[in-house]
Amino acid sequence: MPGPFYELLLNEGVKHSLVVRFEWFVRQVKDIVNIARRLIVFLVIALPVDQVSVAVAHAGEPAVPRLKTETQQAFERYLKLVESRNEAELKRDTNLLWIDGLPEQQRREAYVELQRGEVKMQKLEIFDNEKPIACPGGMIHHWTGLVFIPGAKVEEVLGVLEDYDRHSVYYAPDVERSKIESRDGDHFRVFLRFRRHKVITVVLNTEHEVQYFHDAPGKAHSRSSAVRIAEVENAGKSDEREKTPGDDGGFLWKMETWWRLEERNGGVYVQSEVVSLTRDIPTGLGWMIKPFVTSIPKESLTFTLEASRQAVLARRIGR
Repeated sequence: MPGPFYELLLNEGVKHSLVVRFEWFVRQVKDIVNIARRLIVFLVIALPVDQVSVAVAHAGEPAVPRLKTETQQAFERYLKLVESRNEAELKRDTNLLWIDGLPEQQRREAYVELQRGEVKMQKLEIFDNEKPIACPGGMIHHWTGLVFIPGAKVEEVLGVLEDYDRHSVYYAPDVERSKIESRDGDHFRVFLRFRRHKVITVVLNTEHEVQYFHDAPGKAHSRSSAVRIAEVENAGKSDEREKTPGDDGGFLWKMETWWRLEERNGGVYVQSEVVSLTRDIPTGLGWMIKPFVTSIPKESLTFTLEASRQAVLARRIGR
C-alpha cells in the first residue's frame, strides 16, 4: 500500500501537470490573439486609401484633402525666401556647399565622410523675421543633401541629370517612366512618373520645367519646378486615371529643386535641395499617412543622390 509520502508526490505531480497544461493553454490563446491582431493590421493596410478615406468620412472627417488657397500662399511665401537665399549664395560664389557653413571640425569630418562615399543630409527651415512660417492644412518639407563622385567631371554629371529619357533606368524604382517633352538649349520640359512606397504606395504623374546654368569651368547649377503633379488612381490597371491636381490624397502637391555641381578634390560634389508641400496629418489616419509624408522627402532625396553617383560611375566604366 502506498504511504503518505507517495500520495504527496502523486498530488504534487497532478498539480504540476495541471499547471503545465494551463500554461500551454494560455500560450495558445496569446498566439491566437497575436495572429488576429496581425490579420486586422494587414487588412487595414491592404485597404485602398480611398476606402479608408470613406470610413473616416463616415466618422465625420473630410474624405479627401484639398489644396487650399491659404496653404498654397504659405508655400509660395516660403519658396520666395528660399529663392532669395539661393540667389544671394550663387551671387557670392563661395562656400556653395551646405557643409561649408559648419564649424571647422565638423566641416573637416563631413568632407572625409563624403570622400568615403557617404551621403550628407540636413533638414532646413526658412524663417520670416525669425519666425517659422505657418502652413495651414499642409506641411512644408525642406531638405538638402550632398554626395561626392570621385574621378568625375561636371559635364559627366550633367550628362546623367539631363538624360531624362533614361531617368526611369537611373532612378528606378522611384522613377517609373521618364521622357523629355521639349528642349530649348539648357531649358527642359520633362515628364516623370514617380512610384513611392511607405506603408502605402502612391503613383504620381509629374511635369517639370528645368533650367541649367554653366557658371564657370567646373561649376554649374540648375533650377527645377514641378508645374504639374497628378496622383494616379489604380496605376497600371485598365481603369487607371489621374485625380484632379490639388484635389487628391495630398501626398505631393508642390516640389521645387535646386542642384549645385562643383568640381574639385579629384571629383564632383553634387548637392540637391528640395522643398515640397504635402497634406497635413489627418486625425485618425496618422499611423498610416504620417510615415509617408514625413519620411519620403528625406529618403527620396538620399536615394536620388546615391543613384546619381552610381549612374555617373557606371557611365564612366562603360566608356
